[in-house]
Amino acid sequence: MLSIRSTALSCIVVLGFVAACDGDSTSCPVATAGASVPVMSNSAGVELCGGSCVSTGSDPKHCGGCDKACATGEACEGAVCVALCQIDGNHVADGAVNAANTCEQCTPATSATAWTQRADGTPCNPGQVCSAGVCIPKCFIDGVLYAAGTPNPANACEACVPATSTTQWTARASVPLLVGGDDITAQGWTTISQTPNTLTYGADYVRLATSTNGGARTSGQLLITRANSLDGTKPFKLQVTMQVESVNTHNALDSGAAIMGSFTSPFGNGTDRSQMLYLDSAAIGWADDTQSAAFPVTDGAYHVYELAVDAAKVATVSIDGVAKLTRNNFTTTGTIAIGDQTNDANVDGTVRIKSVERLCP
Repeated sequence: MLSIRSTALSCIVVLGFVAACDGDSTSCPVATAGASVPVMSNSAGVELCGGSCVSTGSDPKHCGGCDKACATGEACEGAVCVALCQIDGNHVADGAVNAANTCEQCTPATSATAWTQRADGTPCNPGQVCSAGVCIPKCFIDGVLYAAGTPNPANACEACVPATSTTQWTARASVPLLVGGDDITAQGWTTISQTPNTLTYGADYVRLATSTNGGARTSGQLLITRANSLDGTKPFKLQVTMQVESVNTHNALDSGAAIMGSFTSPFGNGTDRSQMLYLDSAAIGWADDTQSAAFPVTDGAYHVYELAVDAAKVATVSIDGVAKLTRNNFTTTGTIAIGDQTNDANVDGTVRIKSVERLCP
């Protein structure tokens, strides 16, 4: 049984609360450790506002003091009004990032009830930035969003490489001019042709083939050309990775398998043709027959043919890194061409081109 003393004490406590919260009181009760009856105090963030005891530390109508109401979309935390979103039944702090999509965040000024997309270019995961609300490998450089692999408009020897940097251009070793297996027209190449010829694609190459009809006075021609491949005022290095399947012996200034570092449609002018590289079955040389070098061209393998021109206009031709030919006063229109350059009868060839690149300084 409860003692008379305990019953009386409980009644006093209840009466104390009632008295503290009625309209005639000027303070609210606060429990004090070890005390049997709450002590009347305003020091714990509980105040009497409009006749009711409220927590000014968490009540949005009385945040930090009576009648200090928070704005719509705000909550009271620690006696301070803070912006919040109410998303999927949860309180979300202003600026908090969506755990399910790092390109969304709580932005009450935009929406207090739904996630807001973060600005394009905002870093999200390593090597990625936000783009239309999705975290993706792209670059955000000088206020512009670029897809991975996009070259710098001001310098083709730099590109967007998100794995290296999403905010700066990354230097690259070469500028790809042709990637085997992909549509050459989409890569900026055009064709000059005369039947019979075929242009086909493999998984990683484009194949050019020409032939001569029996008794015909002319033959097939198939030359692929690309304008603005080089800047003729500056030194350059052009690399062609190619396999010559078959080829007839060249004529002077004509070849069924040619690499032209300078080209003028439709066959090349006199200068273009004299400094053209011919590839015969067992030799390579300048098409004006000023110099040649023995090489097993049609050995069934891919080889890297490089044409390098220095500041003094001295051209050096190398195969798989080994120098084979040189020439002075090399000039270029900036347009290059590869394939069967002539329609001379029985001067035909079949080549597979895996890649064409301009090396960067």
